[in-house]
Amino acid sequence: MKKIILTLVAAAALTSASAQNSAVTNAILNQKSGLLDKARTEIDKAIVNEKTSTKAKTWFTRGEIYDAMTTNPIYGKALQPGEGTKVAYESYKKAIELDGKDGEFGKQATAKLDNLYGLALNAGVENYNGKKYDEALASYKMAQQIRPQDTTAYLYAAFAAEAKEDFASAKQTYAQLQSMNYKSPQMYGRMLQIARQEKNEQEAMKVVEQALKAYPNNKSFMLEELNMYLSAGRGKEAISKIENAIAADPKNSNLYAVLGSIYDQDKQPEKALAAYRKAVEVDPNNFDANFNLGVYNYNKAADLYTKASKMDLATYQKSGKKFETDGKKFFSDSVPYFEKALAIQPDDRATITSLGKVYAKLGRTADAEKMNAKLDGLKK
Repeated sequence: MKKIILTLVAAAALTSASAQNSAVTNAILNQKSGLLDKARTEIDKAIVNEKTSTKAKTWFTRGEIYDAMTTNPIYGKALQPGEGTKVAYESYKKAIELDGKDGEFGKQATAKLDNLYGLALNAGVENYNGKKYDEALASYKMAQQIRPQDTTAYLYAAFAAEAKEDFASAKQTYAQLQSMNYKSPQMYGRMLQIARQEKNEQEAMKVVEQALKAYPNNKSFMLEELNMYLSAGRGKEAISKIENAIAADPKNSNLYAVLGSIYDQDKQPEKALAAYRKAVEVDPNNFDANFNLGVYNYNKAADLYTKASKMDLATYQKSGKKFETDGKKFFSDSVPYFEKALAIQPDDRATITSLGKVYAKLGRTADAEKMNAKLDGLKK
């Protein structure tokens, strides 16, 4: 009697195991027949069964089914964005864990994982475009795990972190990229933008320095550095930066105009004059350069008239007239520059005021009155 019972128990166990394995077999048959929905149902049963859930074949089959669904125009609609790639990835990883990379299914799963990289990346892009940034980040991180040395997934992950305003994560990812020797002007530009959004000027300067180390002739980063020096009141130090920027972009009139302003601040009028003249030579419509050339000549004239006014009678009779004549010439020389500046920016108050004063000094009363009327018109 005992023997009969044991035989029956063994038979029952065999029947149970057969039923469990049949779920995997049915999943494979349905997959081959193109019935991916039924294949999915069967394999999802198998992975929660204690007998088949420990087999590499079960997990590899699951990976294949979800992988196939992801790219299928019909069955792919039954999945959430990125779901198929995520499940396939997890399944292949489990198959490798159970079988090892050298096992029958481990080898196949390793090869399949490599093909999943593009799907993971595309899932991330799809979620990013749909403003599902957390899902996008999950897909990009999956892609990073599949190909740890490929920088694209890291870069896209940083963009997604930025989009959700998780700047700490974005900066951490950019740091990872730098540790991988990745460089691009776009990356440094984004890092600079984050520093600015966080109002961290010290970090912004550090980023620009890193960018210029990687791209020493990049005009945009040169100008960024220059503006930082100027904003910090470090004009003298900025001169060499401007000269480098001019060497890289000799047709940039604004650089010469800025250089002139710095020389002005540093009490080097002749160098300032040369820089302003070069700015106008490169671009005759540079407002700042024209205005400052007008100011240069105006100040020279005013200085000469002031010196003449302070002379005693004997000295004035000897050389005062010459000072005034030279001064009048400088006033005359300032006119075309102020007029050009006014033509460029017709409502600039400083230009109108300066031009009115020059006209008055030169005895051009009607023109001076026109400037006063124009200025009054702007005040209304």
